[in-house]
Amino acid sequence: MTEYLDINRANWDERAPAHAASPDYHVEDFATDPAYLSEVVRFDRPRLGDITGLRGVHLQCHIGTDTVSLSRLGATMTGLDFSGASLDQARTIAERAGAKIRYVRSDVYAARDVLDGEFDLVYTGVGALGWLPDIRRWAQTVASLLAPGGRLFIREGHPVLWSLDYDRTDGVIALAEPYFEQAEPQIYDEPGTYVASDHQFQHTTTHEWNHGLGEIVTAVLDAGLTLTGLDEHQSVPWEALPGRMHPVGGGEWQLIEKPERLPHTYTLQARRLEN
Repeated sequence: MTEYLDINRANWDERAPAHAASPDYHVEDFATDPAYLSEVVRFDRPRLGDITGLRGVHLQCHIGTDTVSLSRLGATMTGLDFSGASLDQARTIAERAGAKIRYVRSDVYAARDVLDGEFDLVYTGVGALGWLPDIRRWAQTVASLLAPGGRLFIREGHPVLWSLDYDRTDGVIALAEPYFEQAEPQIYDEPGTYVASDHQFQHTTTHEWNHGLGEIVTAVLDAGLTLTGLDEHQSVPWEALPGRMHPVGGGEWQLIEKPERLPHTYTLQARRLEN
């Protein structure tokens, strides 16, 4: 089972410099504008509320632009990722942005072993959960990191979105991939990446898993957390279905035809109860 870590890490290690160089990650905006926030964090800022003074950890932080954004909103942030190359870029971006952030290299399941203390905020951003084979273990890890009263905050691609047949060219929105978590990964071989880049990648294979929304919510509840919010959205922060989506502002994309038929993303919040 641990083979997936090496395969996926090689993929992310190779893409980290290309992502940092891509205009889609807006690294120059972070460096030149002290008030600049990532579009993903801006989208959920009304749900985040005031996070000033909170001790936060961003799991699977990649190159850390969301981490910097949360730091700019007043949280004392730690970023965790299993890709050393991603963290190299994250540290450079944080330094250029003037953000004091501690970055730790670790597989997310080992987060409790490598992080000190408890956190008021555990944050996970878009495109993270699909790299994890066991959603229940993830939720247990999150619960172990939260201080009493602490909050889990996650925005993620909807599992229906991840289940679609992306090769259809007839305009039909069809389910083709597993919606529910499977023991074996979905194995993909994709030569490119999700942002603008002309880099020719050598590591193109990934191992991924989907997790149904009910599975995610149940895992969070079974880990002892209390669900406090679950919003499904009709937009996603990339052109998930090229040619069938249009930009709707704020870096978000939506189906052109009948967007109400597809849950694009969701935001989930949960708390650890006070002792």
